[in-house]
Amino acid sequence: MPEQNGHPNGAARELTVVEALREALNQIMAIDERVFVIGEDVGVYGGAFGVSAGLVQAYGADRVIDTPISEAGIAGACIGAALTGMRPVGEIQFMDFVTISMEQLVLQAAKIRFMFGGKATVPMVLRTPAGSGTGAAAQHSESLENWFVHVPGLKVVMPSNAYDAKGLLLSAIQDDNPVIFVEHKLLYKTKAHVPEEMYTIPLSKTNVARQGKHLTVIATSVMVQRALQAADILAGEGIELEVIDPRTLMPLDDAPIIESVIKTGKAMVVHEAVKTGGFGGEIVARIMESEAFGYLEAPVRRVAGLDIPIPYNRTLEMNTVPQVQNIVDEARKLVKGEY
Repeated sequence: MPEQNGHPNGAARELTVVEALREALNQIMAIDERVFVIGEDVGVYGGAFGVSAGLVQAYGADRVIDTPISEAGIAGACIGAALTGMRPVGEIQFMDFVTISMEQLVLQAAKIRFMFGGKATVPMVLRTPAGSGTGAAAQHSESLENWFVHVPGLKVVMPSNAYDAKGLLLSAIQDDNPVIFVEHKLLYKTKAHVPEEMYTIPLSKTNVARQGKHLTVIATSVMVQRALQAADILAGEGIELEVIDPRTLMPLDDAPIIESVIKTGKAMVVHEAVKTGGFGGEIVARIMESEAFGYLEAPVRRVAGLDIPIPYNRTLEMNTVPQVQNIVDEARKLVKGEY
């Protein structure tokens, strides 16, 4: 299906990210009995953020399974079910608590297919809300996606809008590898054009969300939307940002990124996770190791979260992670050569 800024051409219907994810689950569960949902409060309650609302009424408690408060148990159940031919979709209520399931994900899910020479597969998806902006403080606001990017055998997906959320989730469920599906909490209520029919987006297809000629901005998740807002502001000053959304962090389709940097000669990476060890470092390395290096007119900049836990205080919280104005200020300086 042709895309334009992440949306299908000519689509008129709008859904929120929550609605798009729920529709994806509902549509795939209706045609594939191997797919089931499992997690804390995913049944009658409908999930911590409402993604699974109504599914237990439609498919029953055997396919929409409420679990005890055990993230390791959720991940382990998904792995076991996937190995026996099912396609589980697990939910971890907050990404912070994925820490409790790391042994299952890192030592088991990620390695089983390799260790068994492809004779066993682990077709599971682990959905998890991430990010700050809700006043949920240090233990409910983290962005830990790069931990999983570092683990061979796992795929890592971060949609930035409702259209991508539906298409990427359907692809993830049909993939024969374990997929960590990271959903930013602030994006749940945002709307985009979403076709009613089922469609998929490949799990390694970077999207050019906005064309520009002065600066390449590679952003992830909610930062894609903030980068697009920054681009609107800077357009009034005659500065054109090209905004790139990887959508899938692993495996990464870096060709559009390299092509864009060759065109603009300048690059900036924006993500919410802390700067040290964040995904931005990988993007910078890819650029520096590619033919784009010879086209750079300035150092590649990283705009990322501060290396501190997320504060509870709303003002401090906002100042911990990049906001639209931070992107505007850094992009302006980079384009104007003020570094």
